[in-house]
Amino acid sequence: MALPAFASRSVALACGLALAALAAGCGGPEGLRVEGNALSPSRHTGPVYVADSLGQPLRRPTAIRLSESVSVSGLHWQGWGGTTARAVGKLGGDWCRPGCRHTPYDVNVVLSGLEQQERVAYYRRATVDPVRPAELPDSAASVQLQGIRLAVPEL
Repeated sequence: MALPAFASRSVALACGLALAALAAGCGGPEGLRVEGNALSPSRHTGPVYVADSLGQPLRRPTAIRLSESVSVSGLHWQGWGGTTARAVGKLGGDWCRPGCRHTPYDVNVVLSGLEQQERVAYYRRATVDPVRPAELPDSAASVQLQGIRLAVPEL
């Protein structure tokens, strides 16, 4: 059964007016007004890893080779899984032998640059700060301890 012509025009007019009212309610001459708190970025919920110099994923490692010349051991983590991870430990490497083999240097380690992947995340950078830099041998001058790029496996 068809509607009379005036009824279909009335329905069309009512729909048009409703649509115009909705559009006008979204903003006025002063622009769109937004209320409420902004959305905060979602926190990572999956496991977090750091990859050693060979790309092996590790969680809260007690020892790790960060680069070809920098190894840290005896790590005690104060934080893990956030934007940064912090630990205290001992620094060693081929550049400081034989001295550091028996008495490695005390250091603070910071991992940063958390990169989210599918269901996991990896730290991309490491910084190693000697507690007593004056005790490092002269050969330490040629070793990169700041902003060490870490391997991040491709998933």
